[in-house]
Amino acid sequence: MTITLFGIRNCDTMKKARAWLDAHDVAYVFHDYKTAGIDDARLRDWIGRVGWEPLLNRAGTTFRKLPESDRVDLDADKAVALMLAQPSMIKRPVLDTGETLLVGFKPERYEAAGLGNA
Repeated sequence: MTITLFGIRNCDTMKKARAWLDAHDVAYVFHDYKTAGIDDARLRDWIGRVGWEPLLNRAGTTFRKLPESDRVDLDADKAVALMLAQPSMIKRPVLDTGETLLVGFKPERYEAAGLGNA
């Protein structure tokens, strides 16, 4: 099972998630979607698994700086277009275990997903 951690390298929450995974000897591959991007198919797969609302980081500066017209009447297609254009609008981290997709970092959720029991 390959675990992939998606996010942006310098994000504070990402640093906490990576530190937790490292401290619990969880092997993972890191995908920086700020530099490597994210593709439409993967984003739509995530939306199919957890919905678009948990993935869109509405609290971030990038989203808040959007024109009002881009922030209203959101649906899955509009959210995908925004997140593909500016991946920093994707909430971080996204951890894909293959079976489970976790959005955001909470140690108890990582433990509940069976991570860190090595």
